[in-house]
Amino acid sequence: MQKNSLLTAALLASVPAAAMPPPLPDVAGKDAATLQAEMTAGETSSEVITAAYLERIRNIDKAGPTLNAVIAVFPGAMSEAYRLDQERKAGHVRGPLHGIPVLLKDNIEAAGPVATTAGSLALKDNITGRDAPLVARLREGGAVILGKTNLSEWANIRSNDATSGWSAVGGLTRNPHALDRNTCGSSAGSGAATAASLAPLTIGTETDGSITCPSGMNGVVGFKPTVGLVSRSLVVPISHSQDTAGPMTLTVRDAATLLSVLAGSDPADPATAEADAHRRDFAAALSPDALRGKTIGVLRDRIGGRADIGALFDAALDTMRAAGATIVEIKDSRSGLDGLGDAEFEILMTELKADMAAYLAGLPGKEAPRSLADLIAFNKATPAEMRWFDQALFELAESKGGLDSQPYRDAKAKAARLAGPEGIDRLLRESGADLLVGVTNGPAWTTDLVNGDHYTGPGVSQLPAVAGYPHLTVPMGAVEGLPIGLSFIGTKWSDGDILAAGYAYEQASRKRVAPTYRASVTR
Repeated sequence: MQKNSLLTAALLASVPAAAMPPPLPDVAGKDAATLQAEMTAGETSSEVITAAYLERIRNIDKAGPTLNAVIAVFPGAMSEAYRLDQERKAGHVRGPLHGIPVLLKDNIEAAGPVATTAGSLALKDNITGRDAPLVARLREGGAVILGKTNLSEWANIRSNDATSGWSAVGGLTRNPHALDRNTCGSSAGSGAATAASLAPLTIGTETDGSITCPSGMNGVVGFKPTVGLVSRSLVVPISHSQDTAGPMTLTVRDAATLLSVLAGSDPADPATAEADAHRRDFAAALSPDALRGKTIGVLRDRIGGRADIGALFDAALDTMRAAGATIVEIKDSRSGLDGLGDAEFEILMTELKADMAAYLAGLPGKEAPRSLADLIAFNKATPAEMRWFDQALFELAESKGGLDSQPYRDAKAKAARLAGPEGIDRLLRESGADLLVGVTNGPAWTTDLVNGDHYTGPGVSQLPAVAGYPHLTVPMGAVEGLPIGLSFIGTKWSDGDILAAGYAYEQASRKRVAPTYRASVTR
């Protein structure tokens, strides 16, 4: 062994310096806009940056801190990067995503030899050979599909006792700011991967809080668009009323750029019928002066009782005032919303049964599960699936009636009325505000596989989630090194205005903190 090592070293020493491959660049903390500028200037290439991110995945995700944020990488990523570099050399650049690596949450189908698992062993062989329409848009825009990110299994809808960030396929995702802390769910891997610069861009999905909470807790930007702006076809579903995919990035500009590519109508998804009318270059409208003249409604009763979070929030409001915004306090944002939570739950349980069956029915392969009942039976027969928590929510959803049942229809009507017209729209109207702000999350809790999640912090995800309205989170600072996000919420199709407001705050505050990969807050 020693003799072989000396021989290898001697051979390497004899290689001319010009023949040695250059070291890969340090891409930590680099956003997609910066990487695109470097490629445009000829300073780097898609091949080089794709190799750099693959190396970070090996060194940080699979070794080192072992974040477990990435379930799989696409073996063709490097050849795709090479092809896109050749296009650039020929004078053809598809747009701002040309040659930029992207990671997808592993409930989104992408063609290639990588399964779409939703974190479950029931789908470990689910190689469909299909691109979800949102993935097809990414490829058309020149993005390199780098791999798939871990998630809370089945997007956190299997059990009330689940641990966010855990899946039977991917294991437990760790928070790069403190490895014993949770990443929140369900887009846990996308949040951690973005924070750790395992890719400059990631895609998450949200039903209620699953983009914004992991973005806030991992200290990155996350945007849940208006439901219907981005196609949900070939994405493992929970609820057609609330599901959407969206960007998780280091900057608001990157989120706006990514959304500009993702947005658009899809004939297979009726909710997107109006998307083409509302899509545009969201990044082009960003301005550091976007808060000037705006009235901001403050969800004061939803920030929780922690003085340290309150201080961060007040400082954020001062920043927005200095940027020209008028701040209006909303003292009671919960009035008249009794029963919203129960209505949402009825919707999610009923639609889970119906929507999951519709998705599973379209899977190729004779052995694929075809219903929620099939998944329940698989879990009962698979000890690895039931190691840490049960499937009580699956079983409750299976007991529900169909989409024509009266309890479901009543809940749909009630939730739509309370969250939208009598919720966000009323708060905006009565306060005279253009948009609402609140605290996205509390400090990340310590992960506990035995007892499950114990999130007790503030949160404002429910109203925009149920209404289907846009919700953006931007880093607001940290408590004991654990990131806290600031939420921007607007009415339907106000996506561009919300991104612009968040961008102006981001430029004035610059509160994103880099991860330290420490073992815990105390060590």
